[in-house]
Amino acid sequence: YLYIPNIIGYLRILMNCVAFAVCFVDKKLFSLLYFVSFVCDALDGWFARKFNQASTFGAVLDMVTDRVSTACLLVILSQVYRPGLVFLSLLALDISSHWLQMYSTFLVGKTSHKDVKDSSSWLFRLYYGNRMFMGYCCVSCEVLYITLFLLARKETESLIDVLVNTATASWIYLVLLALLLFGWAIKQFVNVIQMKTAADA
Repeated sequence: YLYIPNIIGYLRILMNCVAFAVCFVDKKLFSLLYFVSFVCDALDGWFARKFNQASTFGAVLDMVTDRVSTACLLVILSQVYRPGLVFLSLLALDISSHWLQMYSTFLVGKTSHKDVKDSSSWLFRLYYGNRMFMGYCCVSCEVLYITLFLLARKETESLIDVLVNTATASWIYLVLLALLLFGWAIKQFVNVIQMKTAADA
């Protein structure tokens, strides 16, 4: 329980609790706390490897923290944007694919849900095999969600209208949004592959 990466995990949970408590009062503080918690997700893995403190508990804590924080943000976005079902569907895909992947990993005796070397999907192997690529996809996804939350001005925004208005406001916004959407789309596609291959296993 007192491994350094697990302590970082507890701090992430605390930051997320504060972030979601103030999300509608102070969007900037929410975004800062949420993003710092997300960055700490990379740090706990680094500390686990550096100090040889990897554990099954730590891996599960890390995944549960990731899934719950993203789930909470997606639920909030489903209340802010229309159609809200888009975000609830993304939530269902995220949780089900990761739960199946974690469960199938333990069933076949692997020590990590990221061990997909035997997968027939090149994209799945690339995603979990290349930290930079996976980092780009994960950062794109989370930053897109934070950005959408910051862009919402009223309670029932049209998702399409906000995306179009943001993209047409400036070519810089268009490029940034395109980069975020590309990484986000890859991550969702990987979630689908993950769910199918884990279900097969």
